[in-house]
Amino acid sequence: VQLQASGGGLVQAGGSLRLSCAASGRTFSSYAVGWFRQAPGKEREFVAAVRWSGGIKDYTDSVKGRFTISRDNAKSTVYLQMNSLKPEDTAVYYCAADKRYMGRTPSNYEYWGQGTLVTVSS
Repeated sequence: VQLQASGGGLVQAGGSLRLSCAASGRTFSSYAVGWFRQAPGKEREFVAAVRWSGGIKDYTDSVKGRFTISRDNAKSTVYLQMNSLKPEDTAVYYCAADKRYMGRTPSNYEYWGQGTLVTVSS
């Protein structure tokens, strides 16, 4: 599975962005997908994940109520809608996929995209 993350950019605090994770290769619809982020000088952290069917989702507490993860298996794409953005959301955002794992540990995901930078100005 090859993953391509896109949609990052510069936005003011309170604004919105939608990230996309487009997949190619194997049957994407059978993979769980997670979004992670990494700010300068910090470890990569979990943001959100969605099961292959889209029916089960998980969010880290700091983004609950502001971010929404969704997927369109017909388009082999997973989205991360980010609203009410805060400066502390500034990071490189990565998507990852795995056929057996849907969780919060980055090392358990087999496939990774290249990252897209989100910068939130105050």
